[in-house]
Amino acid sequence: MRSAPPAPGGPEPGALPGPANPFGLTEALVGLLAGLVLATLAAALFGELSHHPNHPSTFGSDVASLIGLWTGLVGSAAVASRSHAARRRHEDGSTPRPLWRRVVDDYGLRLRPWPDVPLGVAAGFVSQYLLVPLLTLPLLPFVPHLFSRLGQPAKQLTAHDSTGGLVVLGLLVCVGSPLVEELFFRGLLLRGLAGRLSPAPPKRVAVLTVVVTAVVFGLVHFEALQLIGLVGFGVVLGTLAWRTRRLGPGLVAHITFNAVTYVALALSR
Repeated sequence: MRSAPPAPGGPEPGALPGPANPFGLTEALVGLLAGLVLATLAAALFGELSHHPNHPSTFGSDVASLIGLWTGLVGSAAVASRSHAARRRHEDGSTPRPLWRRVVDDYGLRLRPWPDVPLGVAAGFVSQYLLVPLLTLPLLPFVPHLFSRLGQPAKQLTAHDSTGGLVVLGLLVCVGSPLVEELFFRGLLLRGLAGRLSPAPPKRVAVLTVVVTAVVFGLVHFEALQLIGLVGFGVVLGTLAWRTRRLGPGLVAHITFNAVTYVALALSR
């Protein structure tokens, strides 16, 4: 992933606000639906063949359902970029670029060692150990054994695999999931939604886009107790993507957020 040179001057009159795209929202919604259907079918088939205890609290925790979900999410981003490139070629005769290059450019899939890595690591640690506990603290009087129950899905994730299985699953959860989810939620969905809302004032577009994307991000995890914390973390990731106009800081933050918990649980088995 390469960094893009900064754009000279300020935004042109009538330009889309922030990292907005004039395309992608329809593909994002279809891809999300397709990913959820594929994940559900894959989880059901995997459970039938292997007698794996699949149920809502473990949705996305096995390889089969992850691959199903990722197929819908990544596929929708690729389709959106390809369709947009085809429209541009039809309108202005622009030279076609490789699909991977279009995806990188269309969704800001770039990482700068500085400041993205330290910024992302700090955001991931703070979100995991300060932001999420603070956001879930109001539930404490109403949910017995709250913090133990909050960690239950992650414990189930690491409960049964061998050492080799833990390594493979760890790569999927700590690297694969952040990459796919940042590409989809903060790349395709956030930018497509911002483009659709662009007639509104830029600050309103930024707030609405970041919040709506964060809520969808939280809901897709299908974890009721973790929802508030996931939405809060989604706001952090969306803000990083909006302010930097690239996915690098959020990607590092997401990897850090997932990895610190996964490694701690794997070592405690």
